[in-house]
Amino acid sequence: MMVFVSLLSFAAWVYLIGFRGRFWLSTPALTARTPSGQSKIVAIVPARDEAESIRESLLSLLAQDDPGELSIIVVDDNSTDETGQIAASLQADGRLTIIPGQPLPGGWTGKLWAIHQGLAHEKAKAADYMLLTDADIVHGRDHLSDLVAQAEAKGLDLVSEMVRLHCTTMAERALIPAFVFYFQMLYPFAWVADPAKRLAGAAGGTTLLRRATLDRVEGVSRIRGRLIDDCALAGEVKSSGGRIWLGHAEGAVSTRVYSGWRDIWNMIARTAYTQLDHSPLKLLGCIVAMGLVYGAPPLVAVLAHGLPRMLGLLSWFAMAFAFQPTLRRYRRSWLWGIALPCIGMFYLCATLDSAVRRHAGRGERWRSRIDPEPPAS
Repeated sequence: MMVFVSLLSFAAWVYLIGFRGRFWLSTPALTARTPSGQSKIVAIVPARDEAESIRESLLSLLAQDDPGELSIIVVDDNSTDETGQIAASLQADGRLTIIPGQPLPGGWTGKLWAIHQGLAHEKAKAADYMLLTDADIVHGRDHLSDLVAQAEAKGLDLVSEMVRLHCTTMAERALIPAFVFYFQMLYPFAWVADPAKRLAGAAGGTTLLRRATLDRVEGVSRIRGRLIDDCALAGEVKSSGGRIWLGHAEGAVSTRVYSGWRDIWNMIARTAYTQLDHSPLKLLGCIVAMGLVYGAPPLVAVLAHGLPRMLGLLSWFAMAFAFQPTLRRYRRSWLWGIALPCIGMFYLCATLDSAVRRHAGRGERWRSRIDPEPPAS
């Protein structure tokens, strides 16, 4: 039995490192380019209870070097704090428009309803490109220029980046690099960019789209109830024949802080079971796969002897090796690679909790709202 398990685990890591789009390299990133400067760009910022971060985020957008004609639309999604007032204090710059959010209708997630209202604004309708970005993202001065230049140079319909996540607290240092690692594994960026592959993905913190492409896929109305809205939108774009680029941001960072383990647990549990299409069978497959890929190597390496122990050690080394580029991106010690089996089990347990919440009829509370039931497939 030990031989069989160790062989399967080792084979899994051979596949992941050698044949899954080289996801583990933690690339690509945008290279500096010069946009035409002729495009009309509208940034839509859905904001609900973002008083702590929205000022810095909006100021970073207002300070962008000339990517073209830039306007910013903030949709204040019925905030209960001073989000709207803070945004309004920056309206002296004529590029900034604030829309009071309308009540959330049935079947919509709050974020997508806010984006939908922003897309309906006259400025947005006249744009060449739309930037969908969160109210906790701080953009470097050249960030939007690089995004637009990439879209223009490559003829892309969607350009998205995994922004650099906050990684300062103990919980973040232990768990956030692995979140990025797993995202890359689920959505190998090279496969997302390949028109021949059906896989589509995006990262919601920074997504630039052609307005014509958004019109072609009916904006966000088709995905109105989807919790993993960024990847759902990318799926609509790619299935319509659009071209996608997904990479890592060097010029944008998230200021959202996950101060403790429970914060990251809840972040995972909110959407993990949705990622599995709320399928008990897929959940079982996830348990088996995570156990085989992350749990088995250290157990076999410690408990077995001979060939199984050697294969267990090789698999453990392979996962630690594959994790290194992501750890370097987040300036974390290489030793965290050795701890990846434990980190993987944390993510698996949070995924199980996600399923328990779903089957218990408890949606995850997010920004003072309960997530809606997903639409029937």
